[in-house]
Amino acid sequence: MSKRVLIIDDDIHFSQVLARSLERQGYQARVAANGEEALLQAREFSPQWITLDLRLEQESGLSLITQLKSLLPDSLIVMLTGYASIPTAVEAVKLGAYNYLHKPATLQELINAFGEHGPATELPEETDVMSVDRLEWEHIQRVLNEHQGNISATARALNMHRRTLQRKLQKYAPR
Repeated sequence: MSKRVLIIDDDIHFSQVLARSLERQGYQARVAANGEEALLQAREFSPQWITLDLRLEQESGLSLITQLKSLLPDSLIVMLTGYASIPTAVEAVKLGAYNYLHKPATLQELINAFGEHGPATELPEETDVMSVDRLEWEHIQRVLNEHQGNISATARALNMHRRTLQRKLQKYAPR
């Protein structure tokens, strides 16, 4: 029997392309665009593998990890995000994620992230000294995580205008 994969991502086009690619490789795939859909699909579909985007439309993917693991304790969750940072990777693994990948990842990299060789225990390499922009990005991600993805609370904690914070979050993580 083929593995069942649940793809949780608010980018519908990305989710559908990934689902079709997985199905061509012999996997069964379903898609969910938000936390509510994800939990419903998890109950109905009982996936063995789950890909979870860090930033869903109005919620943090981190908040779903515990709920998904309580529903499906044996499932493997891989965080898949365009906003990778060391603090969020550590937090995701602490909450129960099996692995953490930065977008764009190839289909093979994703399948390998669920591999039989066990989870990746190494954090993303930081070979260079981080830029000031990168340090700011990491700090914002940490504070955002502490406030469970609440933009307004995070902006207040950072003493920053909410719109300014939203603009910073829409950009890709600096190198």
